[in-house]
Amino acid sequence: MDTDKFFNDNLFDSEVKVEPEPASDMDKEDADAALAEEVDSFDELGLKEALLRGLYGYGFEKPSKIQKRAVPMVLTRGDVIAQSQSGTGKTGAFSISALQIIDESVQSTQALIISPTHELSRQTMSVIDNISTYMKVTTCSVIGGTNVGECKSNLQKNPHIVIGTPGRILDMMQKGFFDTSKLKIMVFDEADEILSSGFKDTIYNIVKLTPKNMQITLFSATMPADVVELTERFMNKPKRLLMKNDVLTLEGIKQYYVNTKDNNWKYDVLIDIYETISISQCIIYCNSKKRVNELWNAMVNQEFPVLMIHGEMPSGERKDIMERFKKGEARILITTDLLARGIDVQQLSLVINFDLPIENETYIHRIGRSGRYGRKGIAINFMTDRDTYRLREIEKFYNTQIEVLPENFIDYLN
Repeated sequence: MDTDKFFNDNLFDSEVKVEPEPASDMDKEDADAALAEEVDSFDELGLKEALLRGLYGYGFEKPSKIQKRAVPMVLTRGDVIAQSQSGTGKTGAFSISALQIIDESVQSTQALIISPTHELSRQTMSVIDNISTYMKVTTCSVIGGTNVGECKSNLQKNPHIVIGTPGRILDMMQKGFFDTSKLKIMVFDEADEILSSGFKDTIYNIVKLTPKNMQITLFSATMPADVVELTERFMNKPKRLLMKNDVLTLEGIKQYYVNTKDNNWKYDVLIDIYETISISQCIIYCNSKKRVNELWNAMVNQEFPVLMIHGEMPSGERKDIMERFKKGEARILITTDLLARGIDVQQLSLVINFDLPIENETYIHRIGRSGRYGRKGIAINFMTDRDTYRLREIEKFYNTQIEVLPENFIDYLN
């Protein structure tokens, strides 16, 4: 299968012609977004009465900026690329849009929402189920690592909305269990990750098995230029809402670093500040599963109450760990970049990069787990002398400043 040829030659719809955009479009908000009419309340979006009741009942008071701008754009039924900072309500934006678009009187699958991880899929499922409480909407999760027979059975009921991960979704399509003929809209959540090389084969086949006239929407906190260019090969002149890198760093998050000099001393520094960081929930990021296991074992051996999670764990175990963490059974969760995107933990105020992320884009996703929806947050970056250049590279990429960690840093959260 030549997936590069698919993306380069636009095989999915040879009649679509996308006009080239000037390079400067990545340096400003897209003109389409500038023309989007902002609203002050959900009532002004022209939503179904039952959907409005669900929104207000779930606790939504007024639309966030991304919801004000992206929802009207999606409801025009054209393709949309929407970028917004972490913690600003992107899940709400595409969930509201999908629920508004589907016809509840027709029992067919009309919306497909694809996320890169099990955790994101479950979180989206929860949001949709809650805000559709007063609607006659059926949903189905199609997530890798879960019971295949249950997925098959649920899909054959033709739920209005399917939410899941790429591999399992494609498997169900190819086996004929997922009827895509009535799909109206497909959403890529964390689109830059979905369109990465690791998912390219899968996305190629999913798009080929969906209607050509289906609306495609992309949502993410980061949208690198190469990903935007790639979307031009399979989207039909999408409206675009893009931001500069230097406005992606969340204003409510204080960013600090600790130079441990040597990689082997990071653990000692972490233990030194444990009493301080354990007063609030904290996620510690490592760059590998091996590193996560080593750190977790070391802390558990010293009887610290910590949890860990990574991609090699069974889906059910990962679900259980996330529920325990969100309930506050442990204040510290050690993880890989599996949880760098989109996960919302209400009490989370601190993120520690035990290892500096390898990719610049990953940094904003990680620190965005704290300071959600305008709350205060702190990000602490552990580094060695060898990481100095990497830290400066991150600062330059986001046009931000990462300061040395002060002794009273935790006062910022009080």
